[in-house]
Amino acid sequence: MTKQVRVNVMALANTAAIRREKRDGRDKIIVPSATLPDDVIMNGSGGKIRYPADEIAKSYMTLNDTVAPLRHPLVNGKFVSAKSGAGLAIGYVGVTNENVRRENGRVFMDKVIDEARAKESEGGKRILNAIEKGEPIHTSTGLLANLEPAPEGVDYTYIAKDIVFDHDAILLDEQGAATPEQGVGMMVNSEGEEIEVINSALDEADRDLYWAAEQAVRAVEKAERAPMIERLMTAIKEAVSGSERETSTNNKENDMSVSKEQFDALSAKVDTLSESIKPEALANAMKEAVKPLTDNMEALQNAQKAKDDAELEGLCTKIVKANLMDEATAKELTLNAARKLADTIKDGKAAPLNASFTGTTEANGFKLPKAEA
Repeated sequence: MTKQVRVNVMALANTAAIRREKRDGRDKIIVPSATLPDDVIMNGSGGKIRYPADEIAKSYMTLNDTVAPLRHPLVNGKFVSAKSGAGLAIGYVGVTNENVRRENGRVFMDKVIDEARAKESEGGKRILNAIEKGEPIHTSTGLLANLEPAPEGVDYTYIAKDIVFDHDAILLDEQGAATPEQGVGMMVNSEGEEIEVINSALDEADRDLYWAAEQAVRAVEKAERAPMIERLMTAIKEAVSGSERETSTNNKENDMSVSKEQFDALSAKVDTLSESIKPEALANAMKEAVKPLTDNMEALQNAQKAKDDAELEGLCTKIVKANLMDEATAKELTLNAARKLADTIKDGKAAPLNASFTGTTEANGFKLPKAEA
């Protein structure tokens, strides 16, 4: 004989993989979680229940874009659908279930928390506080199913059929309304009939192992990419720093640049680097990738320096001949200072410091003594 039940399947969220995103200008917190594995057998009222893979495959997408309430909503001591008006009024705290998928025989989803909306309710604030503190967050999937008697000779009593997911709730400081072995009250189904509610808990060993392996792979990938990223940043900083040195103010056409061909070649080599996982290979490839860039910049720098040095030497000679400075002092001038000082020299002589002084023996009617031969 087939009977309909409501089952709350408790699990544990993957708080180690929480991430933050901005969507449509709103801050979101993403908490990965999981529920039914294929063919899992869990305790229920009056015996064990098996959840066949084909039944899960037919129904798991009904969990997508559903509410993730804080606790399973209760009205007058009875469970209600989280999708109902009463359920939304009681349980909605700005969290929904999205990106539902079935991978490796397990149903996964993301709990997406709208941070601003969560802050509008005490329940939402509690969730944000638990995340901030790094506290464990349990989840509990509320689903409806018809239970059919299992065939003789198997280690379970019922087979779950016609599964419909209602929600996936967040549980903070509770382990469900009762122990997994107990029935936990009643609810009214869509036909207005009272049906039994069962709490079940998943064996989290496989889930923990899966997520531990996933985090380990991500950690290894991050560690192996770090040397490549650091070397690339260092090379770019060293290359760019050369362009910031003092250069000629009237030779901007000689600013150091990289050709499109060199940039494209560098980009292609960086793409190749991202696929490599050996530190030695990364170091060598990085060195080869940036070598054309650094060599080109170094050549331009050396050429510009030689040109500036030659110009400075000529200006110093001109300044010394004009008796503005002795040779030792002139050589201490920067290129820009030497240019400005040399511009004051006319016809091989230094311009007078006072515009009224023209180098004649008279200035403003005052007769200067002539130098004796």
